[in-house]
Amino acid sequence: MTAQGLGRENRPMVGDLAGAELEYPLDPQLIATAPAHPRDHARMMVFHRQSCRIEHRKVADVVEYLDPRGKLIVNETRVAPLRFVARRITDGRETEGLFLGRAADDRWLALIKGSKRFFQGDELQLCPPDGATATASDRIKLHGRREMAWEVSFESECDPSTIWDRSGRTPLPPYILQARKVASSAKYSESVDRDEYQTVFARPSDLPSCAAPTAGLHFTPELLARIAGTGMERIAIELQVGTGTFRPIEAPLLSAHPMHHERCRISAGNLLRLSEINNDLSLVVGTTSVRLLESIPRPIPAQYAAIALERVEAGCSEDVAMDFSTNILIAPGFEFQWTNRLLTNFHLPRSTLLALVGALVGLDQLKELYAIAQQERYRFYSFGDAMLILP
Repeated sequence: MTAQGLGRENRPMVGDLAGAELEYPLDPQLIATAPAHPRDHARMMVFHRQSCRIEHRKVADVVEYLDPRGKLIVNETRVAPLRFVARRITDGRETEGLFLGRAADDRWLALIKGSKRFFQGDELQLCPPDGATATASDRIKLHGRREMAWEVSFESECDPSTIWDRSGRTPLPPYILQARKVASSAKYSESVDRDEYQTVFARPSDLPSCAAPTAGLHFTPELLARIAGTGMERIAIELQVGTGTFRPIEAPLLSAHPMHHERCRISAGNLLRLSEINNDLSLVVGTTSVRLLESIPRPIPAQYAAIALERVEAGCSEDVAMDFSTNILIAPGFEFQWTNRLLTNFHLPRSTLLALVGALVGLDQLKELYAIAQQERYRFYSFGDAMLILP
């Protein structure tokens, strides 16, 4: 089923927006190449929408702004090491790529850099990270093009997750990889990246993400324990983050931007908890959580609530009660049904994520906040600092 089938509009609710309105200047030195240590010591700009008051705190201080009568809503998706480096068997030509998802029972889709230089039938040897020895069984074969991607199959009969765990790499966004090359000679290891580009509440899933829900990266077990100590309950939902989240808006108008689809799931137990939340008191963690929530109507349709209740009463609260795809576009003019408090990062210009946050606080106001953040030397993007948006 699609989000539209669930009854939510997938386009801006009022008017339209020029893509150029989502531009802002950024000092490239502010692009974070690694997270803060400890993670919850990242800086946090607190913005009170009604009074326009701004505070400069740390993420660890978020507990002071929580109401135990609300819920903490997080995206529990797990990032898989889907990025790869490979060499063509016949001539050693090296390339990079990214596994996108399953295309058929025995085939996957993959983006491959310089794809026009490769051909159907080519075999590529995956090159493991950190100087490890390549395994002969970790090869892929190219079958055919599907738009910008290749259909590929794995030569080994191993589960693909075993292969990319062994020979894949953390799918860090390109701007982090580029910033590392330009700004620092520090050495980074794959083992560290796999840990740091993963939330502490990520759980195993057959829907691996190729990007992290980055606001969730700020949480530590200690911070989650402090939040639980207030009596605030955590609700986990799952949105499979795809590469489209980084796709820049190139169309003159936002309405012409081709929105990407992302799979969403909610368990029976968590769906029932969602049906009871007070959104004025609850904190949504990250734009991916917002995208999932705002893709479903409120109140939750009776048929889904009934399914969830039946499964919970049968002792199957972890079973999926809602499974759908969303391509929702949230922009200024959108009417939020679930989101009133949001913890988020500082986002890329010309991105749908920037449009989403602009819908919550106002785009002009958001640009002012981003200018202040730069003056205060906040760190931007996936490994950067946070913004807590309050009523």
